[in-house]
Amino acid sequence: MEGANSRLQPPTYGNVITVLSIDGGGIRGIIPGIILNFLESELQKLDGEDARIADYFDVIAGTSTGGLVTAMLTTPNEENRPMFAAKDIKAFYLEHCPSIFPQDSCPFSHATKVIKALSGPKYDGKYLHNIVKEKLRNTRLHETLTDVVIPTFDIKRRQPTIFSSYELENNPSLDALLSDICIATSAAPTYLPAHYFETKDPSGRIREFNLVDGGVAANNPALVAMSEVSKKIHRGSTDFPTMNPIEYDRFLVVSLGTGSAKIEEKYDADEAAKWGVLGWFAGGGSTPLVDIFTQASGDMDDTLSGIVSSVDIATKENLENLVKVGEELLKKPVSRVNLQTGCCEPSNQGTNEEALIRLAKTLSKEKQLRDGRSPRGRAAKSN
Repeated sequence: MEGANSRLQPPTYGNVITVLSIDGGGIRGIIPGIILNFLESELQKLDGEDARIADYFDVIAGTSTGGLVTAMLTTPNEENRPMFAAKDIKAFYLEHCPSIFPQDSCPFSHATKVIKALSGPKYDGKYLHNIVKEKLRNTRLHETLTDVVIPTFDIKRRQPTIFSSYELENNPSLDALLSDICIATSAAPTYLPAHYFETKDPSGRIREFNLVDGGVAANNPALVAMSEVSKKIHRGSTDFPTMNPIEYDRFLVVSLGTGSAKIEEKYDADEAAKWGVLGWFAGGGSTPLVDIFTQASGDMDDTLSGIVSSVDIATKENLENLVKVGEELLKKPVSRVNLQTGCCEPSNQGTNEEALIRLAKTLSKEKQLRDGRSPRGRAAKSN
């Protein structure tokens, strides 16, 4: 498809608004990486080997590790094409996670980590900072190849800060380096340090940011992205079709979780009512606050248990097991959450692999439709 190398034409020329959302989960970001690689390979079968995920989505959103994946998919290279293909995500995690989350081989490492957690984050974040700055270079928010939404939380202002492409016109101080945004949204409390940086708007005014993981305030980036799009529509943007606020059937949303850990330790109100600060971090022999925090990020089957469910045990064996989890997930039947029980149940729609093949066809047709309807798309195709 000749139009595959151009930015996706606006939704006003299509039938749906396409949204890709990627949850947080540390090293478990490998799992959506596997899913995205399969989807991109199917798009390439339809539209040519140059097709990339960013060519098909109006907005890509991500929190924490999902924010990093979002940046990887949308950062331009010298040819103004995505710097990373979806297949590169797995390789990035396998190569760099052991240095981002170095493992202590000391026999007393567990006790050491508990003591350290009381006085500061488990990891200093230096390697993460360096590798993200190296890979994303000087790319700023306004330069992404499709619109992005990456939530963070400002601990000084005590409110969410959403880095949204849709807000740049009204709030140019948000035009930060993607590397700073990724470091900030990945700064999960107790794991990585909070991140400070500054931006300067066109008038020279400096704004400071004191940020941690966006999951603190916005654990579902899909909803944040849809909210940002809705605000843009209601402001009268000509890039979007005229819609009523309740017309959410016009959204095509692909929300990728990083797996839900099976929490062996169950908590109840009687027990939690007795906890103080230490109880919330160590009550019942586990870490309730972190359990609850990460559980809210798992839009997937409740199949992860043991070491594979961790967000930071970056051993070679565990990372390779996460790759297997992603590959096996493709073969599993499509499931839906039973809202009464909270459990995933088969939905009789084939396997996840088959569902992604159908999705690729839908995305390809939507892109072709827009290219055919828009003057810019027709011009690009004729050239």
